[in-house]
Amino acid sequence: MTNSEKVSALALDCGFFRAGVVPVGSIVFDRAFRKACEQNTCGNYGKCWTCPPDAGDIDELIARAKRYTYALVYQSVSALEDSFDIEGMTAAAVRHNEMTRELIQKSAPLWEGEFLHLSAGGCRLCPRCAKRDELPCRHPDEALSSLETYGVAVSQLAELAGMKYINGVNTVTYFGACFFNGLKD
Repeated sequence: MTNSEKVSALALDCGFFRAGVVPVGSIVFDRAFRKACEQNTCGNYGKCWTCPPDAGDIDELIARAKRYTYALVYQSVSALEDSFDIEGMTAAAVRHNEMTRELIQKSAPLWEGEFLHLSAGGCRLCPRCAKRDELPCRHPDEALSSLETYGVAVSQLAELAGMKYINGVNTVTYFGACFFNGLKD
């Protein structure tokens, strides 16, 4: 089993539906995602330390992600009652980020050097982000930014990783990725 297969298997062991490693040089980054954030479709713009505008300049974030060679891409797929099941979508996003934190903990010893972990739809670690009360982040070492915050075109990332972006009626699919330069033997 190659190192890429091992780290993908670890993601599956954490509960993700699919996982695979892709070259960062093939990932599409698009500054236009910042415009979507500014429209505040998710409701977190200016209300979460890991979301825009507080996450940082889009060009700097894209440059930071591009410093890495590979990305472990993973997805979770959850069933919904119907396509309007907002509570189900929110619960699935929380589960996705909990599995991401488990993956971070279990995979940290495997990465050679620094790594950058991005997840789906903002941090969700705290029930209420300290940003909403103009306080510093309570858990800066555990906080997660989203792929979109860094300008990643997630639908194209899914295709690059050989995954479906949409996995059927009455489901919600979330993605995450860990950017890294190498794995320890």
